[in-house]
Amino acid sequence: MTGKLIGVGLGPGDPDLMSVRADRLIRGAATIAYFRKKGRPGRARTAVDGMLRGDVDEIAMEYPVTTEISLDDPAYNTTLAGFYEEVATDVRERIEAGAEIVVPCEGDPFFYGSFMHLYERLRGHVPVEVVPAITGMSAAWTATGHPITWGDDVLSVVMATLPEDLLEARIRDADALVVMKIGRNMEKVRRALRAAGKFDRAWLVECASMAEECVMPLAEAEGRSVPYFSIVLVHGQGRRP
Repeated sequence: MTGKLIGVGLGPGDPDLMSVRADRLIRGAATIAYFRKKGRPGRARTAVDGMLRGDVDEIAMEYPVTTEISLDDPAYNTTLAGFYEEVATDVRERIEAGAEIVVPCEGDPFFYGSFMHLYERLRGHVPVEVVPAITGMSAAWTATGHPITWGDDVLSVVMATLPEDLLEARIRDADALVVMKIGRNMEKVRRALRAAGKFDRAWLVECASMAEECVMPLAEAEGRSVPYFSIVLVHGQGRRP
């Protein structure tokens, strides 16, 4: 008897922003699997705390590396690829034995999430279902109180991990902008925004929709260290009636 893999988007962090379908699946799950850093509970697991069945079977999938190796180091991809193969094999065996495994995912499962690596390795082999969700960037621009796009604005989602010259070029070309994966790259993002002439229009949103949410113009956050869940935004100025 074949089970199923279900990737469930939890939304940006506020439990009230989780879909009804996601809530139902999480509360009814007999088995959940979630990604986390070793020694940490993991954001996805923390987000569903208090929602799970008392007899739920939990599978913690612990990253072998996070920031210990540079993204530019070939060992980074090699190590993570081996990890994803290992956990995908374990999950596949459980599903083929009849288990229905729910994977709670921060934000949307198909938007820069670890679930995608399981999905790509398991689709075509076992039944897979994906439950979409509100993204963190949606919560972030809502928190600023300003629409992110107008009229014909083109929205660009840019990773702060890009080389600085490429980051600057992407920022310069964008009508409306979302910069993600900031972390240790905050100073690089500031320099690129200044070089592109958009620093004064940028906003910093930390932990959008979570209890620790903080929103401010980036110019007021000079020298500030930012948490992992931080997003920089530049609102579009496009056509409007």
